[in-house]
Amino acid sequence: MSKHLMIVLLIVAVLAAVPAALAQEGVTETPLQVIEISGPAAEPDAEISSLAWYGDYLLLMAENPNIYADMGDVGKFFALDKADILAYLEADEPEALTPMEVPISADVSIDMIPGFDGFEAIAFADDQVFLLIEAQKEDESMIGYLVRGTVEPNLVGIKLDLENLVEIEPQTEFGNMCYESLLVIDDRLVALYEVNGAAANAAPVGYTFNFDLEAQGAIAMDYLEYRLTDATTLDEDGMFWVINYFFPGEDFLAAEVDPLAEMYGEGPTHAEYDGVERLVAMQVAEEGIVLVETAPIQLEMLGVDTLRNLEGIARLDDLGLLVVTDKYPETILGFVPLPAAE
Repeated sequence: MSKHLMIVLLIVAVLAAVPAALAQEGVTETPLQVIEISGPAAEPDAEISSLAWYGDYLLLMAENPNIYADMGDVGKFFALDKADILAYLEADEPEALTPMEVPISADVSIDMIPGFDGFEAIAFADDQVFLLIEAQKEDESMIGYLVRGTVEPNLVGIKLDLENLVEIEPQTEFGNMCYESLLVIDDRLVALYEVNGAAANAAPVGYTFNFDLEAQGAIAMDYLEYRLTDATTLDEDGMFWVINYFFPGEDFLAAEVDPLAEMYGEGPTHAEYDGVERLVAMQVAEEGIVLVETAPIQLEMLGVDTLRNLEGIARLDDLGLLVVTDKYPETILGFVPLPAAE
């Protein structure tokens, strides 16, 4: 064997070992337990973009519900009964769950919303429902809309007031980036922006509104690299979980330094693949919305070509978290157990 060939083989061996070296010892990842669903909600066109509980019903919000419009409504969302989800997770050989349809009505068509690009977040407060809409202006810049509605008993329908939209200006100039998460804090709402990284957004904030959709100012927010695509409800301490996702094709969101990875390390697939699929704990505190000093839940990724575009998250009692993708790589509903101490 020539000296040159030996050097080449040594370089190849070192490069092959890099991912394993980057995966810090003791840093674990959590596999996603898939909950198989069937029917229209399972089709990629549904593009499920948020999850939220209305009583014991898990609402799966379609980004473009108007594609399911029937005579007399303006579209459909979907829902699953909590009892069915729990039974699925306990079963040895569970059968796919078929979400029920939730008709949406309004006095005007969704098509009348200027630049409508889809629903991005949903939250409930008793029988009121609040949603965030992503839209694009004529000059191709982005704009967010906050809208409210009412819920019929047993979630047999939702009526939206689409004639009274409240505009929320974006915090960056990036295309296709807007408001993706909606918190209910006592008697107010907080809309969270998708881009909160230090280099991408100099001063991230959450914009607050009362239930009449009147602006109540802004709340400071800690930096969080990559995308923030949905949030759970708050617990009694004001703590909640968010989806933190990065797709390598979105180079404008790439971070030279990832503080969470620096602090808590990277699991094997996060060290190997140039992507991020993790759930991060945050909290509403006196100083604003802050990161909780706890390790993020790093999901075990399937591969660089099958990164899951996680778009929705909700708590499942004290058992864990439910997450859902949109259509990439396909519609996937899954369960993630919480770490020993939340």
